[in-house]
Amino acid sequence: MPRGLDSADRKLLIGTGIVFVLLVAVSVLFAPAESSGSAGFPSSYSSSWDGAEGAFLLLQKLDYRVSRWEHPPTELPIDASGKVLILADPAQSPSEEERYAISEFIQRGGLVVATGLSSSGFLPEAKPFQAGDPFDEPETFHATIPSLISRGAPQISMMAPTSWQPDSLRQMVVYGDEDTAAVVAYPFGKGEVIWWASATPLTNQAIRNSGNLAFFLNCVGASRQNEILWDEYFHGVHGSLFTFLRRTPLLWGAAQFGLILLAIFVTYSRRLGPVRAPLTQSRLSPLEFVDTLGDLYSFAHVASAAVSIAYRRFQFVLVRKLGLPLDTSPADLAKSVAESLGWDEAPLADTLKQCELASKNEKIGDSEAAKLVQQLYDYSALLEVRRVSAGETQTERHTE
Repeated sequence: MPRGLDSADRKLLIGTGIVFVLLVAVSVLFAPAESSGSAGFPSSYSSSWDGAEGAFLLLQKLDYRVSRWEHPPTELPIDASGKVLILADPAQSPSEEERYAISEFIQRGGLVVATGLSSSGFLPEAKPFQAGDPFDEPETFHATIPSLISRGAPQISMMAPTSWQPDSLRQMVVYGDEDTAAVVAYPFGKGEVIWWASATPLTNQAIRNSGNLAFFLNCVGASRQNEILWDEYFHGVHGSLFTFLRRTPLLWGAAQFGLILLAIFVTYSRRLGPVRAPLTQSRLSPLEFVDTLGDLYSFAHVASAAVSIAYRRFQFVLVRKLGLPLDTSPADLAKSVAESLGWDEAPLADTLKQCELASKNEKIGDSEAAKLVQQLYDYSALLEVRRVSAGETQTERHTE
């Protein structure tokens, strides 16, 4: 009958329960709130109308190599070729070091797709402009020049700035009208900058509008081999707790502690279990010799020896029973057995012939050898049955 929990067990269970409740409470209190209503900026985590989760998930569905960038610009890849950085209405201002890192990223061949007035503090050769009223309806802008950016998107819808004119001849107006520019593109070093007046085309609300999706995909690059880094660092997301812990030995230490704790629990549970003597196989088992001999043959790969032993023993029993010489050929032996015992001559002759050849073939396989030994065993069993039947007949005659 199992024992009840003692005081130590109860304390352990109560302590574990308290820790579990505290962990659940902390998770509930400090979990980030789900986005609802207006997020204020096009975050890839936001499913609100002005968020950009739809555009981010769409890139994933289209097999683009896209990921959220939650690190400072100083950690951007050194090899910027084929890399795209999306700065969607950054909510925080960069330091001089961070702005310099973005400039270096572009000069090394990177592409920066920036949106909104706040991006002017991040981009080289960027002149601030007056943003439009955020509560206005998006306006339609047509492509001003043919380019890869406007391919398949002759017009887009976007919140219009009050007035925006390029700062230099290098800055080309890709979309706009007679009053203002809407999209400006210009090279810088080995890279390029594509600057939108607002993030409207990639928001959940407007990405479905005519031309916006094609325009967005053209900006991030037609090649799915490009690596797209969607900045969330300047939206206030500076990496998760797991991202921070992954850079420290704490996770490995926790794993080691967990293994030690598991070993303690397993040891403790086994100590409280019933005490039983270990199960040992008897050394007097009649099959022990057979198992040992079989393992020896298998380990040495001498299946032919096993067939030879079984065949010579079976041959000896037959010639002794029939009074034949030991050097009787397999064919003559099979014929004599068929005449004396009534067995089928052809199958027996074939088996004896195969055993004769296998006993001399050192390359015979284990499965073939086992098949021949099994056939000899079956014939031996028939011989034993005949012997028993003959003995019973003699007993019956003696009784009569």
